[in-house]
Amino acid sequence: MDLIFDILSDAWMDSVKMLPFLFVAYWVIEYVEHRHSERIERVLAGGGRFGFVPAALLGCFPQCGFSAMAANLYGSKVITLGTLLAVFLTTSDEAIPLMIANPDQWEAMLAVIGVKIVVALTAAVCIDFVFKKWIPVSVRGGYTGSSREVDCHEHQEEDGILLAALKHTFNIFLFILAFNFVLGGLVALIGEDTIASVLAASDFWQPALAGLIGLIPNCVASVLLTQLFAAGQLSFGGMVAGLCTSAGVGLAVLCRSNKSWKQNAFIVALLYGIGTAAGILCQLAA
Repeated sequence: MDLIFDILSDAWMDSVKMLPFLFVAYWVIEYVEHRHSERIERVLAGGGRFGFVPAALLGCFPQCGFSAMAANLYGSKVITLGTLLAVFLTTSDEAIPLMIANPDQWEAMLAVIGVKIVVALTAAVCIDFVFKKWIPVSVRGGYTGSSREVDCHEHQEEDGILLAALKHTFNIFLFILAFNFVLGGLVALIGEDTIASVLAASDFWQPALAGLIGLIPNCVASVLLTQLFAAGQLSFGGMVAGLCTSAGVGLAVLCRSNKSWKQNAFIVALLYGIGTAAGILCQLAA
């Protein structure tokens, strides 16, 4: 019992110290979502042939609502495949708020954002221009639809900004607390040296595994990846791969708004391939 109490106490202290930063980050996110989401939708829908540029920058904003918005717009033929993937690749779901809440991770956060923007822009140029003729016409997306016919805000929170931020902070805090408790228990039972040796042996394959985790259309994926990196259990390349594929609910919305499962499978495979390749390149460059 003493061991369990010690693990829980350490997990609590490690989690609580993040709360002030976490709340401020989510308050800013909720403010932007409540006050400016329609303007952001117009920017995404009106980008034209080079819509992937604002898309890559908007995707960096720390939440997955824009990836859901982009999926709706793509399913209605309002934006191109390159623009869609630019949003997906720069979306990090809950990762950025968690790293903001940990000042020791700010440098890594800026590096991740920078890498993801470069990856997104490069991938979008290749998809929409360089290799366009090799991509099936039905998957390319385009400008034949109208954003006026797309409801991108059907699931928008009805809570006020403050209440929504408090709820979001509390939910993610529980995830962090649970993770810290489980990780502390593993370290106590298995031993830090054993865990480190296993991870070192699988170091090169971490991007491939992390990329698969990122495809889970839930905030659990980005929370897990970020906390593993903060704990030193995941390499930078692994985190890049996982967060490049971590489009949050955007993938789930894509499957609902775009009816062709073959097209959706192609897009998911493309997202996974690009994200994993980016992670492996970061791994080799380290």
